[in-house]
Parts: sequence; C-alpha cells; structure tokens
Amino acid sequence: MIKVLNPGFFTTIQDKGRLGFAAFGVPISGVMDSFSADFANIILNNSLDDALLEITFGGCSLQFLEKTIICISGADFSPTLNQIKISLNTKIEVQKNDVLTFGKRNFGAYAYLAVKGGFQSEIKLHSRSFFQNITKIHLLKKGDLLPILSNHQEISFSNSSIKFPNYHFDSKEISCYRGPEFELLNEYQKKLLCENSFTISKDINRIGYKLEELMENSLPQILTSAVFPGTVQLTPSGKLIVLMRDCQVTGGYPRILQLSEKSINQFAQKSTNDTFRFSLLES
Repeated sequence: MIKVLNPGFFTTIQDKGRLGFAAFGVPISGVMDSFSADFANIILNNSLDDALLEITFGGCSLQFLEKTIICISGADFSPTLNQIKISLNTKIEVQKNDVLTFGKRNFGAYAYLAVKGGFQSEIKLHSRSFFQNITKIHLLKKGDLLPILSNHQEISFSNSSIKFPNYHFDSKEISCYRGPEFELLNEYQKKLLCENSFTISKDINRIGYKLEELMENSLPQILTSAVFPGTVQLTPSGKLIVLMRDCQVTGGYPRILQLSEKSINQFAQKSTNDTFRFSLLES
C-alpha cells in the first residue's frame, strides 16, 4: 500500500482510459499525457496499460508502506524522497516508510508516478482511470490507501541514462488537422487561426482548455456530433475550446481543428498564460 499524506492540487489514478463506451456517453478519460506516462512505465518494464498516479501542479506527498521501485516522468515538481532530491526518468528503489514529496513546479502541468506492476485500484469498464460517477472516488484525499503489488526485486544499477526530449514541454507549435467544419470558416478566419498566437486561459481542466483570444464568427450550429480528445471547438461567442481526456463524447459547436495524439500530449503539459500557434498538417 501507499498512503496519501497530502493529495495536492488534483491527483488521480489513470491508465489508457475507457475505449469502446462512447455509445453509452462514457468519456475516454485516461492519462492527459500518454507520452510521459508511457515513458515512466517503460523504464520500469511495466505494461503500457498499467495504471499510474497523475499529479497536477505538484503539492502531493505519499508514504510507502512497503518496498517497491518507482519512476517519475512528465512535469518537474521538484520531487524528494525523505527530503533528498531525486531525478526524473530513472528507476528509484523506495523502502518501507519512505516519504515521497512533490514541491515547487519547474515546468509542465502533469507528473506521472509509476510503480513496479502498476497501481491496483478497482477496474470499472475495463479501466482503472478515475472518473466521477464511474469510479467510487474521482480524486485522492488525505489518508487514502493505494494498493500496489509487493515487490522484492533488487535494482541493477548502470551508468546509462534516458533523456526526455525537451521539445515535449518547449514546443510553441501544436500540430493539428482540419476539423469536419473547418471549411465553414472564411479565408480571413482560416488565416487568423493558422497564423496568430493563442493564449491558454485560467479556465483549464481535464475536460478542456479554453483560449483567451476570441475569433468572431457567424457559423451555424451543427447537429450534435462526435467529439474526441483534441477536438477544437469554436463557440458562437468566439471562444475556442480544446477538448481534453475527460471531454464529453458529443457536442454541438463546430469542430474546426483536431489535434494529433502527439500534440494532445504536448498541449496537456502547458498551463495558464502559455502561448502557442496551431500548425496545420495535411491529411
């Protein structure tokens, strides 16, 4: 078990998500940044389907009630083990009663804590991902006990290291494809969308990120249609919304862009006031 001493700002258990349940109105959910999550699981030689702890903006503190091996990837929230600084993207052996703490944010929005064998929380609809009204809890709280597999494996250390690509956090261009309603935009709007910079607003969560800049339009409403993580919607007020992992499965706003999977991962690691540009890919 791992005991939650401080849940931080927003900490959940996530895996690859719930595929195949959209017909019942169930969002996919899953890790916001699958690239970082996979990185942590690969380093531990876990399955890519193993569940991890997703830590948003730090502040989390955990006590290990048994020995295991961990890896932290994604955002840098100055992690320490028993108040000693530890590295990202490497195997770390933890002992019974060790305390892991996430502090000051240096970069990124989501950090991933992988444990050997993955977190063993309940499975609902083929996934361990937290989601309100699907799982018993949707957010960790102080005192929660998180089940993990017992591990008695010793780490074989080497001088090799794995470098995480900096562009994953630094990229100012977000690649995307034309959405189903892209051609409803006039030429000026298309140019504005593809050549201007946009700013992420304070209104961001696992459902979607709203952008600060408005894009005036008189687009007609569309019939409620399928949407996915990475769909960019344009509202009648001119607000742009980039849907994320917990987004609804249908929507009525024009879908003018669709982010690639790589771009969803990069976009998830951005935060309020970060600026970027959409980079249109050919289908």
